[in-house]
Amino acid sequence: MMHTPSLRLVGLGGIILVALVTCAYRGTGAASFLVPIAVAGIAYLLAIREFLRTPRYPRYALLICLALASVWRIPFLMTPLGPDDDIARYIWDGRVQRFGYNPYRVIPADPALARLHTRETRGLNNSEVPSPYPAGAQLFFRAVTAIHESVWAFKIAFLFCDVAIVLVLLDLLRRSGQGAHWVLAYAWHPLLATEVAGSGHIDILGVLLLLISAVALARRRQATAAIAFGLAVAVKFLPVVLIPLYWRRLRIRDTVLAALAVGLPYLPFLQSGRIPIGSLATYVQRFRFNDPVFATLERVASPQVVAALAVLVGLVTAAWLRSRPPRCWADAWAWPMAASLLCAPVVYPWYLLWLLPFLRSVSTLPLSVWTVSIFSTYLVWYLRSLGHAWQVPGWILLLEYGSAAAVAAIVGLHQLAGPAGSSVARD
Repeated sequence: MMHTPSLRLVGLGGIILVALVTCAYRGTGAASFLVPIAVAGIAYLLAIREFLRTPRYPRYALLICLALASVWRIPFLMTPLGPDDDIARYIWDGRVQRFGYNPYRVIPADPALARLHTRETRGLNNSEVPSPYPAGAQLFFRAVTAIHESVWAFKIAFLFCDVAIVLVLLDLLRRSGQGAHWVLAYAWHPLLATEVAGSGHIDILGVLLLLISAVALARRRQATAAIAFGLAVAVKFLPVVLIPLYWRRLRIRDTVLAALAVGLPYLPFLQSGRIPIGSLATYVQRFRFNDPVFATLERVASPQVVAALAVLVGLVTAAWLRSRPPRCWADAWAWPMAASLLCAPVVYPWYLLWLLPFLRSVSTLPLSVWTVSIFSTYLVWYLRSLGHAWQVPGWILLLEYGSAAAVAAIVGLHQLAGPAGSSVARD
């Protein structure tokens, strides 16, 4: 007979299953999406509480829970392409490369390129600007489209990344002696269903590479750590703020390997010997979403200065954690990226995918709450369908960031009161 903690956990998994399947058939822009995604998020946080209270679960309970996670991804894999889904841009970037064009120079809305469009790329968003994605992501787009040029091909590729992360985490947890059930802190997160299996975002590839790098660094496999880190940065720039964590842990030749992993993918795209950035400058100058800190600082400084400050905040956080190692190894990887994102001009829900493999302690509970409270921003998609401006309402910002801040205050007070129960594991 299933023991009580396992029964509670499987019950929470059942709630997440029903809620997410409901979400899959509603769509992000529907009002009926908001309640079930909130239910899934609350059930997920209750599961985190169970993980903190129960040091071990039977193997059969873990297998059931992983099976549930697999099941609720399936309906999202089947969802059609939406008007805001970035996969259309991925297909376009991969497609134009195969026709000999540079995605950093061509503009999808250019009438002269209309013949290159397919049914899936014709309605891609932000079609008036060239691609903003780094070169590592571009080569990935080309590789996937070379196999099959479709939304389905990208979703399958991202699903492989998702499964690979689960396998790496299971091996990490086994070697560190931490309960294997902590893999569910990653696998059960609703963002993996909505933004990876559903909308499909390139971030999941970067997350896999970064996790491989972090694990390799912990095991003193410096070359692997350096190459994987460089490739992660070449997919998206966010993990660059983690550079201080590698300080004095990599040899000079490993640093060279990391630099090559970042730089070599740009060779096919060089423009008169210059490294292309596509629409990255436009992104910093014009794009805004869920950015209370950036919006405040932008009143007194230029967007470029504030963006540089966001990177600096992440670097300083990483340097501080490098000099004063946190109780849980994974914290040092989560907090610098979270600090940088907090100050970023755009904070979409899928940006927090980068944090998920590293949320396994009491001290990262505020970040776990943030990865759920950010669901409230899905309301913006619904409001836009009603004709409202593309802007996060103030009360949503208060709910999202206030929830995380409140939990941070509670955790901080708890840790000041005494060390007992302040950490879950030392990886």
